[in-house]
Amino acid sequence: MTTLLGPTPAPASTSPLPAPTRIRERLGERVAPYLYIAPFFVIFAIFGLFPLLFTFYIALFDWNPIGDQVFVGADNFTRLLDDPRFWNAARNTLSIWLLSTVPQLALALLLAHVLHHARLRWAGFFRMTMLVPYITSVAATTIVFAQMFDRDYGLLNWLLGLVGLGPVDFVQSGWGSHLMIAVMVTWRWFGYTTLLYLASLQAIPRETYEAAAVDGAGGWQRFRHITVPSLRPIIVFTVVTSTIGGLQIFTEPLLVSRAAPLTCGPTRECQTLTLFLYEQGFGMFQFGYAAAIGVALFVMVVAIALINYLAATRVRPEGK
Repeated sequence: MTTLLGPTPAPASTSPLPAPTRIRERLGERVAPYLYIAPFFVIFAIFGLFPLLFTFYIALFDWNPIGDQVFVGADNFTRLLDDPRFWNAARNTLSIWLLSTVPQLALALLLAHVLHHARLRWAGFFRMTMLVPYITSVAATTIVFAQMFDRDYGLLNWLLGLVGLGPVDFVQSGWGSHLMIAVMVTWRWFGYTTLLYLASLQAIPRETYEAAAVDGAGGWQRFRHITVPSLRPIIVFTVVTSTIGGLQIFTEPLLVSRAAPLTCGPTRECQTLTLFLYEQGFGMFQFGYAAAIGVALFVMVVAIALINYLAATRVRPEGK
């Protein structure tokens, strides 16, 4: 058949690809996704997994970085269990973690609920200011709060003096130093946690709250039966991450006691496990014993994070 433009060209024949080419293409399709994600796992193996495994290895030795490394087996762990300084640091760590984590998460959840539901002018500005504590230097935060809690010239002791209470030496007392550090940690992290909760709240349909209000549910009932269960995934995330960070607190107690930073005071009233680890490793050069402290801290973090995860996952939306 011909047209005015000439004869119609015959369709080009499509010949099958050679077998080696097909094999390479299929292999590339299967291997390419693993190559895309490989950099993360390579970096994690070098800077995350290897140091962790090497810490377990060093914990079995009397390790001198510039001398001999003598294998001692479980002696470092036996010594750890009999060391009152370790148990004191563990108690301090748990105390500071409880005093900072529970109020931080509760305050963040309450503020997120208010910022989401209240009709505020300049709501975007208030939401933005939630990140100010997070981006502030930890050292600057510690200096400011140390002045506020100062025994002689601190603002808090001045307020206590107005009601007839004597000055409290927060730095030199156990509960006072724990409270001071917990306030610092809470102030630094509650804004970041608030924005996480706020972002999750904005994903909840407003029709759900309107239907509950029509059915006669009050504000507290809507918060308890809609807000909290709907935020279950992000609550689990924040609980686990707060546990991991709270049990590894280091900078705040290090800067609080300027006279004895490694021990956090003459009687170790606020020395945490990370400070105790740093003291033994880089202060006493007992790297094997310090590694054993790190292993104990790792086990503690995993155990408490798992308990918190199991407890948090029990909060489920209604009907599920």
